[in-house]
Amino acid sequence: MTAQIIDGKAFAGTLRERIATHVAHLKQQHGITPGLAVVLVGEDPASQIYVRSKGKQTLEAGMNSYEHKLSADTTEAELLALISQLNADPQVHGILVQLPLPEHLNEALVINAIDSAKDVDGFHISNAGLLATGQKAMVPCTPLGCLMLLREFCGNLSGQNAVVIGRSNIVGKPMAQLLLRDSCTVTIAHSKTRNLQEIVRGADIVVAAVGRPLFIQGEWIKPGATVIDVGINRIEQGDGSTRLVGDINFDAAKEIAGAITPVPGGVGPMTIACLLANTVTACCRMHSLPEPEGLSV
Repeated sequence: MTAQIIDGKAFAGTLRERIATHVAHLKQQHGITPGLAVVLVGEDPASQIYVRSKGKQTLEAGMNSYEHKLSADTTEAELLALISQLNADPQVHGILVQLPLPEHLNEALVINAIDSAKDVDGFHISNAGLLATGQKAMVPCTPLGCLMLLREFCGNLSGQNAVVIGRSNIVGKPMAQLLLRDSCTVTIAHSKTRNLQEIVRGADIVVAAVGRPLFIQGEWIKPGATVIDVGINRIEQGDGSTRLVGDINFDAAKEIAGAITPVPGGVGPMTIACLLANTVTACCRMHSLPEPEGLSV
């Protein structure tokens, strides 16, 4: 059996079309244009590429994009002053500070300075707490994208055994909370988990977010399981070139799983699409308007 390939790129494209439709509705019916502000400190090449992509997709969806590029030696006080300004700006509905920050800046302090209602990354401690207690929160983009893919390809998730491999605040922990909310039986594992192979083999759903290339082997996968690979790792080939791989040995796992995301082209495209979705959700909540169906949980 060869697994169905979960095309995250295609799903993200459809999601962005739905977002654009709702943005047009907000403009026409309410005179409101959702606005996303992205703050980049320093000149990290990967972050610069990511920020450009976010800005491009924000504009393509009909939203306002506000980019703030600061030098690497920006002080904490200067960055916090900008965040305060964006918090108070009624045209800005979502704020994202691109990570990682330069070492002299306190990431937790900066993230928690963002108005939690505008925290479209879902990293603010208030949103983490709301999600953990089953209340309405801004959900981190990557776990939200994973959940959307799982619902699309698995239907009702209730009662399924899910294993999340990874315990980060950005992916692993919120992913587990979302699966619990959908009535899965959830195990959180990580690189130091004993008998990890046995635990994975019992899972109907596997979400890999451990950050180790090809860490999870194909024979660990339960036949017919749905596999979501969050990992993005660049490895060297024998000829000196490099390629992107996930945390799962895709070639082996696809012969056993029922459905699986590729790397690239799986979870990655969903992250920015869900950032846009969160911005629209934040906009609707701020203006006490009905939230668009399917863009939030």
